[in-house]
Amino acid sequence: MIELKDIDLRDDPAAGRYVKDEVVLVEFAPAGGELMSLEGANRYDRGDALITGTGGARWVVERTRFDAKYVPAEATLTPGAPGRYRNRPAVVLAKRMDEPFSIARRAAGDVLTGVAGDWVLQYSPGDYGIVRADRFAQVYRAADPR
Repeated sequence: MIELKDIDLRDDPAAGRYVKDEVVLVEFAPAGGELMSLEGANRYDRGDALITGTGGARWVVERTRFDAKYVPAEATLTPGAPGRYRNRPAVVLAKRMDEPFSIARRAAGDVLTGVAGDWVLQYSPGDYGIVRADRFAQVYRAADPR
């Protein structure tokens, strides 16, 4: 298994620019805990967003980052209340991996693992994720060229 550390996909010719388009179901954690995603453990604190997306994929977004990343999917939903949200369109860097790999979400953060065919995502320098190949095909599209 390849252990990815301190990678920067901005410098990787095999990486591309992609945009996610997805409506997700969100609840907010009443207390700290741990959610097991397909890629590994996601620890969370009280108030963090616990998200269920396409195909039942689950992950955590820190409350301090949630509002910048998601908006209510229905006009009747008060921001910060549980319900359906749509991600704000944002370009991420992504690279399809040809063998099993692992990467920490952030420095000293939860370690995620992927299999051959999965995608490693870089949201910003030092901020990573992994998306299974089938889910990536469903919710990501190539971004317009720069």
